[in-house]
Amino acid sequence: MGQERPEEWFVTDTRANAVLTWALTGALSVTVITHLFAGRFVGAAFAAVAMAVAVVPPLIARSWTHTLPWPLLTIASLPLALAPLQPTLRVQFVVGIGVAALGMLVVSALQLTTTLRMTPAFAVVFVVIATLAVAGFWAVGSAFAAAYLGGTFAETNDELMQTFSVALIAGLASGLVFWQYFRWQLRRAHATPPQEVEST
Repeated sequence: MGQERPEEWFVTDTRANAVLTWALTGALSVTVITHLFAGRFVGAAFAAVAMAVAVVPPLIARSWTHTLPWPLLTIASLPLALAPLQPTLRVQFVVGIGVAALGMLVVSALQLTTTLRMTPAFAVVFVVIATLAVAGFWAVGSAFAAAYLGGTFAETNDELMQTFSVALIAGLASGLVFWQYFRWQLRRAHATPPQEVEST
């Protein structure tokens, strides 16, 4: 077997990890249904994306154990778990990190399923932009829900700008972590010579 491709850097292949990842995927599917019935369409869409990303690696590899690392999928699911809490700066920052993690998993899924290829630097920029885009989408959805379905939303422009600022900081922080992770993987790939497949 040769070296791992960059799009495989967020995938692992152990039974223990697979069991936990599939359990989280099942929980996400339940979340999609419950959010739809509750009229929380933004949360339902977010959970659906996370669930879709989780099933891509095993479908492509045709192996139920070829799954995303469960801790990374857990981080990407944090916005769903923290959404009902009071939107403090700390909560918003953690939510931003979760969105950034999901963004990087989406990049990995796109590279696994399409001809799209991103350099590590562009992937990091994409994650930061995606974090801000999701924050905007979430804000619009929350405003709609507050106006027509009941709920809370930012009362002032300052609070709304604070939400976007925290999302930007979280996206940049996550992008820096992913960049360091890419550099570590590239160093590991260059240090490990590819294994030759013996001919039979």
